[in-house]
Amino acid sequence: MHLQGFPQEGEEFGDPFRVTSDTISYASLATLRLYSPQLAPSMQTEFNFDKQLWQRFIKIAQPYWYPIEKGSSGFFGVLGILLLFVVTVVFFLLIGFTLAGHAIFPGFFENAASGLYEQVNSYVQSPVLLVILSLFIATSLVLLWQRPYLGPRWKQWSLLGLLLVLAFVVTFANVSISFIFRFIDTALNQREEPIFWRYLFVYAGLIVTAIPILVIYRYIRLKLSLIWREWLTRHFFRRYFANRAYYELDSNAANTEIDNPDQRITEDVRLFTSVTLSFLLDILNSILDLISFTALLYTISKPLTVGLLIYAFVGTSIAIITGRRLIKLNFNQLRLEADFRYGMVHIRDNAESIAFYRGEQLEIQQVTNRLWKAVRNFDLLIIWQAFIDIFQYGYNFFTRIVPYAIIAPLYFAGETDFGTIGQAVFAFSQVLSALSIIANQIQEISRFAAGVNRLGAFDEVLDHPTQTEADQQIVTEIDSRVALNNVTLLTPNSEQTLVEHLTVTLQAQEPLLIVGSSGCGKSSLLRAIAGLWTNGEGTVTRPDINQMLFLPQRPYMLLGTLREQLIYPQPFSSLNDEDLQQVLEQVNLRSLVERMGGLDVVRDWPNVLSLGEQQRLAFARILITRPTYVILDEATSALDVVNEKRLYQTLQSLGGHLYQRGPPSQLACLSSAG
Repeated sequence: MHLQGFPQEGEEFGDPFRVTSDTISYASLATLRLYSPQLAPSMQTEFNFDKQLWQRFIKIAQPYWYPIEKGSSGFFGVLGILLLFVVTVVFFLLIGFTLAGHAIFPGFFENAASGLYEQVNSYVQSPVLLVILSLFIATSLVLLWQRPYLGPRWKQWSLLGLLLVLAFVVTFANVSISFIFRFIDTALNQREEPIFWRYLFVYAGLIVTAIPILVIYRYIRLKLSLIWREWLTRHFFRRYFANRAYYELDSNAANTEIDNPDQRITEDVRLFTSVTLSFLLDILNSILDLISFTALLYTISKPLTVGLLIYAFVGTSIAIITGRRLIKLNFNQLRLEADFRYGMVHIRDNAESIAFYRGEQLEIQQVTNRLWKAVRNFDLLIIWQAFIDIFQYGYNFFTRIVPYAIIAPLYFAGETDFGTIGQAVFAFSQVLSALSIIANQIQEISRFAAGVNRLGAFDEVLDHPTQTEADQQIVTEIDSRVALNNVTLLTPNSEQTLVEHLTVTLQAQEPLLIVGSSGCGKSSLLRAIAGLWTNGEGTVTRPDINQMLFLPQRPYMLLGTLREQLIYPQPFSSLNDEDLQQVLEQVNLRSLVERMGGLDVVRDWPNVLSLGEQQRLAFARILITRPTYVILDEATSALDVVNEKRLYQTLQSLGGHLYQRGPPSQLACLSSAG
C-alpha cells in the first residue's frame, strides 16, 4: 500500500495538498528542532522563606508520615500528641530510675544527687503525678484513635518516638553535667578534695552511660533517614514512570522547565530526607535545651536571661534576611552542577562518535562553558557565605564575654560560688545555641530551601505531566484496528505543524510502508500513534499499547543480562534457555550466547554489540512477545540485504500487522522481501 501525497523514489517532495477521505493529506515537513532543557522564567525568580516554600515542603514530607488529604494540621497534631506522650514516658522513666537508684545505692544518692531524689519524691507525693498519668492515658487514647492512619506507618513513628525519648535523655544528661562541673569547680576553688573526686567519678560514670545512648541516637537517626529516602524515592519513581511522565519531561518534550530530573530523584531526595530529619530533631533539642537551661539560667541571673533572648532574636532576624540571597544562589548551583555532570556523562555515552568526528575541541569548549557557569555562581555563593561567616563568627565569639561580665561581679561580691560562673557560661551557650539555630545554620537552611523548591517544582509537574500549551489534543481510542482520522500533529512546543488533516485506515493483515525524505516527520507520526505526542487534533484508533511493539532505528539496550534484553519489555518470560536459543537462531545470532558467556551475563551491550546485532536482537523481542501490531522505525537500517530479507520473511510468517516507515531506498528491498 502506498500513501498518496508522498513522492515516489526519485521525485521531489511537493507542496502540501488535501485530497478525499480515502487518501492522505500530508504537509511538507522540516527537520524537528530539538532543544536542551532551560530554566523556565518562573524558575528564575528569587526564592524566599514564603508560603509556597512551606506548602511544597508539606506536600513532599507529609505523605510518609500522615495522609496528605487529612491536612497538615492533622500531621502536626499527631506529632504534638507524640511529643506529649514521650514527655510522660520520660517522666515515669526518671521517677523509676531515681527511686530504684536510691533504693540500691542510698549512700550515693544522699551525697551526690540528694537534690534530685528530693525533687522526684516531691513529685510522687504531689498532684503532679496524677496529672502526668492522666496525660499519659489521654495521649495513648489519641494515638490509638489515629491507628488507621498510623498503623501502616508504624515503623517511622516508632523510630521517631524512640529518637524523641533519647533526645530527652541527652538533654537531661547535659543539665546534669552543668551541675556536676559546678560542684567540681567549687570544690577546686575551696580545696575540698573528697568532693572533687566524688563528682569527677560521677561525671565519668555519666559519660560511660551516655556514649552508648549517643551512638544509638545517631544510628537510629541515620536509619530513619535512610528508610524515608527509600520510600520517597520509590514514591517519585512511581509517578515519574506513570503516564510516561519521564518522556514528557525529556528535553524534546514540552515540559522543559524541569532540568535534570535524575538529580532531583537521587541527590535532592537524599538531602531532603536527611536534612529534614536533622532539622526536626535539632529544633526539638533546641526547644528542650531552651526550656531546661533558660529555667536554670533564670535562677542564676534574670538580667542575663533577658539580654540573651533579645540578642538571639536580633541575630536570627539578620540571618533570615541575608539567607534569602543564598537560597537563589544554592538553587542555581544545584542546577548548574547537574548540567555540568550531565555534559560529562553525555561525552562518556557518545565517546566513539566524538572520536570518529574528532570533536574533542568543541566538546572541551562546551563542558568548559558549563564548568565556568557553575564556578561563576559558586564564586558568588562563597562571597555571600563569607559575609555571613563574618556575622556568625562575631555573633558567636562576642557572646562568650556576656556571661562572665554579668556573673563575675556577683562572685566578687560573694553572692554566688565559683562553680556558678562555669555553670552560667555552659547554660548561656546552650540557650544561645538553641535560640540561634537559624543564625548558625543559615547556609544549610538555604541549601535545603533550594532543594525543597527543586523537588516541589518537580512534584507539581508530575501531578500534571501531559499539560502542553496547545488548546486541543489528539484523542486516542482503543480498538482492534489502526486508523487515523483527520489528524493534525504539532511539535510539543507548538512551534511547527508536522502533519495536517491525515486520514488513513489499516485493514486487517495489511502491511503499511511510509516513505519520505529524511527529516520530514515520519518518526513523529509514529510518536502520535504511540500516544507520545498528542499536541494537535484528530483521532488515533489503535489497540491497547500492550498489544503493540515499537522498534526504533537504534534499539534500546537496558542495563541487565542477555536474557533480560531478549524478553524486554516483559519483566519475565516462560521461555526456557532452549527456546531463547532458537529465537536467536531465527534472527541469525546463534553464537551470541556462547560468545557472551551465557544468558545471565551482564555486559555493556551498546558497546559490546554492533548496531546490526542490536537490531537483530530487537527483532528477537518480536518473536518472543508476539504483539498484534509491530511498528518499525528504520529498524533494519544497519543490516545487509540478506539479513534484512530474512527478518522480514520471519516477521510475515507470524501473521500480524506490519506498520513500517523508512527511506525511499528501502522500498524496493521491502517489496522484494514480499
